Amino acid sequence: MSDCLLKAEQEFRRKIFAAGLALLFAGFTACSGSKCLPAFPRANVPQTVQVAVAPVGQQYLPIYLSGLGSVTAFYTVGVKSRIDGQLTEIKFREGEFVNKGDLLAVIDPRPYQVQLEQAQATLFKDQASLRDAQLNYQRYKSLLTDSGAVSQQQVDTQKTTADQLEGTVRNDQALVNNAKLNLSYCHITAPESGRIGLRQVDPGNMVHASDANPILVITQLQPITALFTLPEDQLQTVSRQMRKSTLPVEAYSRDDQTKLATGKLLTIDNQIDQTTGTGRLKAVFDNKDNQLWPNQFVNVHLLLETRKNATVIPSAAVQHGPQGNYVYVVKPDKTVEVREVNIATTEGNVAQIAGGVSPSDTVVTDGQDKLQNGSRVEPHQQVATQPPAGTGASLNSSAPATAPPQGRGNHGGGPRTSGTSNSGIPSR
Repeated sequence: MSDCLLKAEQEFRRKIFAAGLALLFAGFTACSGSKCLPAFPRANVPQTVQVAVAPVGQQYLPIYLSGLGSVTAFYTVGVKSRIDGQLTEIKFREGEFVNKGDLLAVIDPRPYQVQLEQAQATLFKDQASLRDAQLNYQRYKSLLTDSGAVSQQQVDTQKTTADQLEGTVRNDQALVNNAKLNLSYCHITAPESGRIGLRQVDPGNMVHASDANPILVITQLQPITALFTLPEDQLQTVSRQMRKSTLPVEAYSRDDQTKLATGKLLTIDNQIDQTTGTGRLKAVFDNKDNQLWPNQFVNVHLLLETRKNATVIPSAAVQHGPQGNYVYVVKPDKTVEVREVNIATTEGNVAQIAGGVSPSDTVVTDGQDKLQNGSRVEPHQQVATQPPAGTGASLNSSAPATAPPQGRGNHGGGPRTSGTSNSGIPSR
């Protein structure tokens, strides 16, 4: 029994010894293959931060005020009957565009034709009586003058009779004119040019002048207007600019991405809504392509002014700290410097800088969270940010623009806010 235990113990020791030799051989092979060298401590070298940069530019900068509004028809006319009668004919199609004076509907004219003929007959009878009375007056007057066969009283009485009949004839003529007018009301025409909505009354129904509902509604869509609101603090600025020139207005879709129409500011309301602290403004649009419809919700952008040679940077370059706004400026040795800046206004993804940087500087637009004053960077030029359409210069251009802007364009989907020239307070 003891011999068996001794042999098992020896066998176990041989296996452990063999495993140890195998591990030692494997370690030696790995070390020789990789040429192991003793490790030395590395030098403390400052790390370089990869950042995106953009140059400070100068360009025309349009300043917009934005407000929410709704489209209203230039004219809205509810066409009603001015007489009582049966609607016999409809001369329009629903949704049709009509011009002023076009025939729209016909009311049975026969009762009014009869009234006209009766009035004309009465007029004819009274005209005959008037002629007879006037002839008798001339006879009496001649007799009084020539022979004195009649008295002055008889002459005066006859003259009074003739005058009374003349008044009757005038009244009859007015009744004839009224009958003609009612007869013309049997033919309903368009009072204004515009688009016809849905028909409210079908042919064959009786219509009355006292009906609450019209036969049809005409809305003038060309031109068309839009009512929108702006904060009361901005109304004085808008009023000053209106006295200088006509202010362009652009209407955008509900999501503020699609431009629908371009027009001009028409007027400012004469009072401010105390509940909201806003004033209402009205703009007018040609609407030749019928992009705007009454009661449509729109975002309205009013071009207040265009600033020439404005110093601008991407809005992403501006950082906010306890001491105010600042940017990281890349120096020629590829280190960054923190500079405080004064923001005059922000329009879309572009910020106008009133002081702190110059057009020859380059600012960091991405990666600022890894930087501090004096950090070494590896700059990568940012893709040129396109300013609003028509500005004549991109954000990467340091030269002044040569042409003023013609439109708002696309602001890259960023927030569309702008402020007054000196306050720096963004609009709604």
